[in-house]
Amino acid sequence: MEPIFDRRAVRHHRDRAAPIAAHHAFLIEEVAERLAERLEEFDRPFPLALDLGCHSGEMRGTGRGRGGIERWVQCDLSPAMAAEAAGNGCPTLVVDEEALPFAPASFDLVLSCLSLHWVNDLPGTLVQIRRLLKPGGVLLAAVPGAGTLTELAQALAAAETNLGHSGPSRIGPFADIKSLGALLPRAGFVQPVADAESIVVRYAEITRLFADLRGMGEANARIDRPRGIAPRALLRETAQQYISQFRGEDGRLPATLDVITLTGWAPPL
Repeated sequence: MEPIFDRRAVRHHRDRAAPIAAHHAFLIEEVAERLAERLEEFDRPFPLALDLGCHSGEMRGTGRGRGGIERWVQCDLSPAMAAEAAGNGCPTLVVDEEALPFAPASFDLVLSCLSLHWVNDLPGTLVQIRRLLKPGGVLLAAVPGAGTLTELAQALAAAETNLGHSGPSRIGPFADIKSLGALLPRAGFVQPVADAESIVVRYAEITRLFADLRGMGEANARIDRPRGIAPRALLRETAQQYISQFRGEDGRLPATLDVITLTGWAPPL
C-alpha cells in the first residue's frame, strides 16, 4: 500500500505546535470531553488506559476520575508533544502509531482523540490495538471524518480554479463513516459501532482558522502536498471565496469538524 502521509512531516508539525498548543487545543479538548462522557456509559471499569496520540495530555485531563481508570499511559509521535503531556505526571512515551511497542493484552482501554487520521496503515494499526487490549477491552477513538474542513476545501478549490492553479489537494483526505466502521470487524473487534457528529466553529476571519490548524499540529502532511508557503494570491482568493460562499448572517465564517467515533471490543476469552 502506497503511503499517503509523510509521517516525518506529521511529527514536525506537532513538534512545532507543542509550545503553543495550549492556546489552540480547544477542539481537541472538546472532543476529549465527549469521549470521556462515553466512558460513563460502560458498566465496567478500565483500570489501565492507553492514550494513543495524546497531543499535550488533553484526554487524560478530561478523562481523569472517569471510567474507573486508575492508571494512564500516554504516547505521541512527537517528542515535543509527549514532553508537554508528561507534565501531568503520567508515564509518557514517544511512539509511532504504526509500530506500537506494547505487549499483547496490556491494556483495558485504548483512547485516541483526533490522531489516527494521520496513520498510513490504519487497518494495521487497528489490528495492533486489538492485540494489545486485554480480552474484553475497549477501543474508543475519535477520528475526523469526510465532512471535516469542507468549507475550506471548497473555497480552496474555487480559488485555485479562478487562478488557474492545479495540483494535489492541500487538505485531507478524510475517510467516511462507512469506510471507518468497516475497518473494526476486519481488525478483529466485536460489537463495532461507528457514529458521527459535527462541531462547527465560527471565525471572525480565516487567518484565525489557519492559526488554529497550525497550533494543533494539523498542517497538511500529504506526501504529495505542495511545498513551500502558499502564494499570497491564493490565500487572498481563498479568503474571498470563503466569505462569499459561507459567511453567516453574523458575519462569521463556519469551519466544520466531522467527528467519527469508533467503538470496538476485543473478543472475550
